[in-house]
Amino acid sequence: MPERGLRPRSSAVLELLISQPRRASFGSTGEIAQLAGVNVATVTRTAQALGFAGWPALQQELRARYLSSLSAPQVAEEHTSTGSAAADSVRRDFDSLALLKSRFDEAGITLVATAVATARRTVVIADGSYAAVGIAFAHNARLAGYDVHAVTGGDAELANQTAKMTADDVLIAISFWRLYASTVLAANEAHDRGARVFAITDAASPALAGAAEHVLMVPAEGVAFFPSLTAGVALVQAIVAQLAAVDPDRTSKSIEAAEAMWTRFDLLQRRPGLTTRKNQP
Repeated sequence: MPERGLRPRSSAVLELLISQPRRASFGSTGEIAQLAGVNVATVTRTAQALGFAGWPALQQELRARYLSSLSAPQVAEEHTSTGSAAADSVRRDFDSLALLKSRFDEAGITLVATAVATARRTVVIADGSYAAVGIAFAHNARLAGYDVHAVTGGDAELANQTAKMTADDVLIAISFWRLYASTVLAANEAHDRGARVFAITDAASPALAGAAEHVLMVPAEGVAFFPSLTAGVALVQAIVAQLAAVDPDRTSKSIEAAEAMWTRFDLLQRRPGLTTRKNQP
């Protein structure tokens, strides 16, 4: 809330958001204005007064929080489709990427990349289906030459890694929809130990945001009972790209060393027809 509070008409909008979270989460600006008895401009101004760029940004936060209050079957019911579920999923991911681009937090991405580059080590927490985002992040960050490891399952391993955190380390918590309690606990423990903590999530839940130096927001709503990971993967890829640009020489040497070891272990299948001219008959 702003220090001076809200004007009466904006207060009416806020009351609607609180009392009718489902309608507020899915309704258009015009629908919200009509229900609150105000004009569309008032809805936009209310969102801005509450610290958002506009109504779409506020609605994303509202919907993420609303969906997090539902069970998996209830979330599935909210996304019942009469057409092609597959096509709806692709369209939703395209929309999420467009939203991520329109609200691109370059300063936040640079902050996280710089923190990882200067840390002794970085621990990425990502459980369940979110593990895919964390694994991609950690794998590519290591290729870029940095000590980054993902903890993707098992509270014992998470507890052991958290116990080692110091002020020289970074912890990145990745969680969407309903937060894992262990992720929130680890983030707060790492913060208390002096580590720099960052969060990648779809709603700035106070339980997680309170421990984080910065929260990177990504849309994660899917069309079924599980969240979409597309925008999350795009965001961590952007962080790694920025990380690689921090010290290009270090990254180049790391990739060359990895490539040499791949060759020694004969890891990669070579595609036929891609021989050099001198090897051709």
